[in-house]
Amino acid sequence: MNSNSLLPWLQPDWEQLYSYIAQKRVPQALLITGNKGLGKQQLANQFALSLLCANPQPNGLHCGYCDSCKLINAETHPDFINIQPEEVGKSITIAQIRNLITQLTLKPQFEAYRVVIVNPAEQMNHAAANAFLKCLEEPTERTIIILITDKPAKLLATIVSRCQKMAINIPAKDITLTWLQRHVQEDTELLCGLARGAPLLAQQYAEEGHITIRNECFKTWWGIAKQQCNPVIVAEDWHKLPEAPLLFWVTSWIIDIIKCFYLANIENLYNPDLEKPLKELSQRLELTRVYKLYDLLLETRRRLDSPVNKQLMFEEILIKWSEINLLSK
Repeated sequence: MNSNSLLPWLQPDWEQLYSYIAQKRVPQALLITGNKGLGKQQLANQFALSLLCANPQPNGLHCGYCDSCKLINAETHPDFINIQPEEVGKSITIAQIRNLITQLTLKPQFEAYRVVIVNPAEQMNHAAANAFLKCLEEPTERTIIILITDKPAKLLATIVSRCQKMAINIPAKDITLTWLQRHVQEDTELLCGLARGAPLLAQQYAEEGHITIRNECFKTWWGIAKQQCNPVIVAEDWHKLPEAPLLFWVTSWIIDIIKCFYLANIENLYNPDLEKPLKELSQRLELTRVYKLYDLLLETRRRLDSPVNKQLMFEEILIKWSEINLLSK
């Protein structure tokens, strides 16, 4: 929270937020949306810092030295409230929202604003979301509420309708690559593709060694295609890995097979380094069966937010993949 610099691709979004402050037209509720890894939380934090700072810089960024900035950096500012799940993967509960409502009945303790950030907003359970509407329907004095989500469709329409909206876009590829080249040592082109153009997600993938993990997974996936690996045994290994990037990798391999079938250029592939094996698969697989597997992958990704047996999930996908290759021989 102490940084007073912006991620380069967020500059246009910051200028819009600063215009709200400069024109004294700060929205009472702001909904920030966009894919993972674009810096939505950083942007919301910067907005909060600037709203609470006693001596902001000419460009609107916080000073970093006033009492408010020091309190925020120490995570003890009474007018800065973060609402998030109490445990990773859990919901934001109605008890948390009721506590927030109680806090908001009191006036801000400083002369500036009070800022509430809810992230990820879609993880409010149904009861919490309904209770949260009260915060939006009955706004309190000098209080700004910022909701952050990469899944806006999961929010109640009544919540969305009461918010000013800001969508963070994926930056131009050259901006992402330039930033990544300064922050990671691995193949920035490949990381950019795996992270779907999201710079911070690409950086996370580099730090967690995702390229190595993905390459190992592709070897076993290729082994299943060649009938050299047992899909059930592979599923047992795969279910121990984080399912979200792994499902995206498998989906990207299927998409690239379809692209190769239609002779797409290598720069249009998610996995340009795997062009040769993917092209080989595209030339011998029956495309209608590939599309059916693609539909299964999309449905599986939609089920990830509900309780699911990961091992059975991967068994279903990999057995179907094995059958497609067996039938195409």
